[in-house]
Amino acid sequence: MALPRDPFILLSVINTKLRDAYPSLDALCEDLDEDKNALTQRLTAIGFHYDEAHNQFL
Repeated sequence: MALPRDPFILLSVINTKLRDAYPSLDALCEDLDEDKNALTQRLTAIGFHYDEAHNQFL
């Protein structure tokens, strides 16, 4: 599955997947074969950071 290019749609997709299917960002990235640093940078660029305690980008 290709992740959306639009960062706000990406945020929605990633948070939904984290909520519904993955216990952590590491598990999501491993399963989807995504670079964790690149994904995190894309979402940090729009003002969001990954919160491990909530398992979502806030």
